[in-house]
Amino acid sequence: MNILEHNRLAWDKQVESGNRWTVPASPEIIAAARRGEWAIYLTPIKLVPHAWLPPLPGKQLLCLASGGGQQGPILAAAGAHVTVFDNSPKQLERDRFVAEREGLTLATIEGDMADLSVFPDEQFDIIVHPVSNVFAPEVIPVWKEAFRVLRAGGILIAGFNNPVVHIFDYDLMWKTGKLEVKNKLPYSDTESLTEEEQQRYRAEGLPFEFSHTLEEQIGGQIAAGFVITGFYEDYDLEEDNSPLRNYMPAYMATRAVKPIEKASA
Repeated sequence: MNILEHNRLAWDKQVESGNRWTVPASPEIIAAARRGEWAIYLTPIKLVPHAWLPPLPGKQLLCLASGGGQQGPILAAAGAHVTVFDNSPKQLERDRFVAEREGLTLATIEGDMADLSVFPDEQFDIIVHPVSNVFAPEVIPVWKEAFRVLRAGGILIAGFNNPVVHIFDYDLMWKTGKLEVKNKLPYSDTESLTEEEQQRYRAEGLPFEFSHTLEEQIGGQIAAGFVITGFYEDYDLEEDNSPLRNYMPAYMATRAVKPIEKASA
């Protein structure tokens, strides 16, 4: 199975169905960003603190697996030189749509978040990586590549799932509200779903998901050479009616810095 291809087609279908992460930023949001009042999400509810990023004008910024017409155009309006890198052509179309509507300049490149070979070493000052590595079978290559393409002193901000959410029977949870432990961690849709269930995912345009341990998510950034300097947790949106929301945060976000002394690592 070509997981990259499946998830590319699935996210194209998510654009068509109006997934919230595919809805382009409004003119009002872009206007606010132009005034320096930018607001972006890595996770569903909490906004990224302004203190997590340096002044944006002139910065080379990579939106990693971050298509959808949201983070990229907003940060471009705030003055950054933005490249949006995503696996879904239709997600990238959203970024180009906002850029054309608002007269913004940004680049869009289609590709795999775990393979940034299209970029040279130390090209970017900032990487913005909202919750998306849940769709990657392996997360360690994502962190290694992010470290490579960041300049010394560069910043990576990333959102990701709390891995424990994948321990529950999702179908049962959404149908009945009951939380029942079912899956072994780390979780993989391609290993845990039946062939019939996988066929349904293909037919309905549902991307395959993979959990990653905290050792891989946080420890993996540290092992790649980053220093973690910020952290927060977040919950599902109230309107999603997620049973998990009453018990635990389903998401977390980190701010990491590539140390200047490790520029040649």
